[in-house]
Amino acid sequence: MSNTCSLREEARKAKNRIKSGFWAECKEEFTETKEKAREQGLNESKAGRYFKTQVEAKIEGRKEDEFYLKVKEMLLTEGEVSDAIGRLTDKAYYETLSYEEKQRYTLSLSEKYLRALEKFRAECEFECLK
Repeated sequence: MSNTCSLREEARKAKNRIKSGFWAECKEEFTETKEKAREQGLNESKAGRYFKTQVEAKIEGRKEDEFYLKVKEMLLTEGEVSDAIGRLTDKAYYETLSYEEKQRYTLSLSEKYLRALEKFRAECEFECLK
């Protein structure tokens, strides 16, 4: 029964987006974004994919996670630094881990950092199009 309620709720939200002109605005903004990307010599399909993720986030109500915001702040203030993983490490937590756990933690942190860095670079590349 809860699936039915959530499905109805999602359908209601979708109907409201249609009525409010959300999709018309998205289509217009998407066209403008692709045109600006073309004018600036950027890859139109990459700009389209970036725009799609932005719309999906807006629909789902997603917010930036705390880790990404920390990485973004570091990149904006200091740029890409050689000791980024060390700066992002929770030192108190790290000291409680065994050797193997420290290795896994560092690997996990570096993977998260690389995803955040990729997202930041995409933002920087395509935010100028807005």
